[in-house]
Amino acid sequence: MRILQITPGAGGMYCGNCLRDNALVASLRKLGHDALFLPMYLPMRLDEEDQSAGAPIFFSGINVYLAQKAPFFRKAPGWLRNVLASPGLLKLAGSKAAKTRAADVGDLTVSMLRGDEGNQARDLQEMIGWLRSQPPLDVICLSNALLVGMARKMKAELRAPIMCYLQGEDTFLDSLPEDSRKAAWDLLAQRAADVDLFVAPSRYFADVMSRRLSLSATKIEVIYNGVNLDGYSPAASPPNPPIIGYFARMCREKGLDTLVEAYILLRQRDRIRNVKLHIGGGCGPGDETFVAELRHRLASANVLQDVKFFPNVDRTTKQDFLRNLSVFSVPALYGEAFGLYVIEALASGVPVVQPDTAAFPELIAATGGGRLCKPADPNSLADGLEQLLADPTLAKTLGQTGRKAVLAQFTNDHMAVRIAELCEHLEG
Repeated sequence: MRILQITPGAGGMYCGNCLRDNALVASLRKLGHDALFLPMYLPMRLDEEDQSAGAPIFFSGINVYLAQKAPFFRKAPGWLRNVLASPGLLKLAGSKAAKTRAADVGDLTVSMLRGDEGNQARDLQEMIGWLRSQPPLDVICLSNALLVGMARKMKAELRAPIMCYLQGEDTFLDSLPEDSRKAAWDLLAQRAADVDLFVAPSRYFADVMSRRLSLSATKIEVIYNGVNLDGYSPAASPPNPPIIGYFARMCREKGLDTLVEAYILLRQRDRIRNVKLHIGGGCGPGDETFVAELRHRLASANVLQDVKFFPNVDRTTKQDFLRNLSVFSVPALYGEAFGLYVIEALASGVPVVQPDTAAFPELIAATGGGRLCKPADPNSLADGLEQLLADPTLAKTLGQTGRKAVLAQFTNDHMAVRIAELCEHLEG
């Protein structure tokens, strides 16, 4: 089959959806499918070989922004749009970009959901025009539901069914300014009718979006996200002294401050001697103030010397980071649709302690690789971490059980087989 995957790039920031979709395309190609990977907005920052290499970037982030903010630019000459969409300029813009704040892009989100009726209709037609010059498509896959505004026009002109992944859009949409929040949700519900099938990464999130978009049970499937296991392996022996680890974007939404408070509590209890804290993951310009606040808090508790930060590391460094932990936690505060970092830790044989909320109970039940704690509760999190740190035999058993489950259920290849089966069903 010829499968098109369309995914927004995040410039200089690591993006979980980008990593997932890039790995999915690679696995689809291994299965023998002709998978085309098209980026949008900005280049992608990836930790594996870029499967979109050589493909144009559509909906140039600079052009999209100017078309939204400056009505006259919607009729700009093609040569100017081409200059602003040049790879070098987009790479520069991406390197300067911070995390997109919902408060700044409410009007743009609504416009993109309007698709061929929005201010970026010209960009949509340019993408379709290019695709019409390519071999016919069997299925079109959209990376997230914020792209469904494109579905109606693409189906009409390219004659291919549309599959759309669901990846935690509710948190972003709910944080939009009030004047655009309702409009965005209403448009998303309307445009969802143009999608043939939605794929959620967990039963939890399938239920959330089925309810909020009034989707029928026949229009949504659950397929767990997967990881490329190459390079993930347990350490020969646990670290001594023990190390608590975190690996995700360094932000408040992921609960990093909750973990810091739990760590300070553990140090004050002093029942686990010399325990360290390692914090890794994405840290963009918009995160630096928050991280500085955490450093100050750790310093005031006189434990900063036992905490190490690993910002924006490559894939190999991330894998080394994970395998050399005793226990792992990302106590996210919002309704996490999946949590790929949990699977990456378990792939490294490291047990996890996660909040009893969102998709985490589902992942813990499916893998047997950890324990649950109360959400947003440093004391409960400290108790869960302490239990595993005080019982290395239990921690090892949970890590081994979790890794075995990941090997069986949470690989890229397993995910790709399921996605291909759904594509074949849609094509038929």
